[in-house]
Amino acid sequence: MSAHIDWFSVRLAHQWVDVNHGPGRYMRFYHNPRCSKSRQALELLKDRGVSVDVVRYLEVGVVEEDLPLLASLKGIVRKKEAGAHIIATLETEDDVVALLRSNPRVLERPVLVVEGKAVIGRPPEDVLSLLD
Repeated sequence: MSAHIDWFSVRLAHQWVDVNHGPGRYMRFYHNPRCSKSRQALELLKDRGVSVDVVRYLEVGVVEEDLPLLASLKGIVRKKEAGAHIIATLETEDDVVALLRSNPRVLERPVLVVEGKAVIGRPPEDVLSLLD
C-alpha cells in the first residue's frame, strides 16, 4: 500500500461527515489493515473504481450511527476475540451494540455499509453485493 492513496478518504473520527459519492450515495468500510480479508475486499472495491470512507475501527471505534445496523448482522461479533463467556451473554441487539461500542476489537471485518445496508466481507467478494 502506497503512502498516498487518493481513491478513498480515511475517517479518523467518530463523527460521520457526509461525503457525496454519487447521487446521494455514501459508503463506509470498516477496515483492519492487518487483516488479509479486509485488504482483499478493499482492493476489490478499488479495482471497480469505488470510493469508500475507510474507518479504522481499532483506532477510532465504530461510528455511533452504524451500531444498530451492525448489531443486526448475524456473525458481526468475532467469537475468537470476544470469547465464549461474552458470546453467551449477548441476548439482544442492544447487548451487541454495547459490546461493539465498548470493545470494537470484537467487530468482524471487513464490513461495508451502504445507505442503511451492511455486509460482512467474508468472503471478501461479498462486499460487492451492495454495489448494485
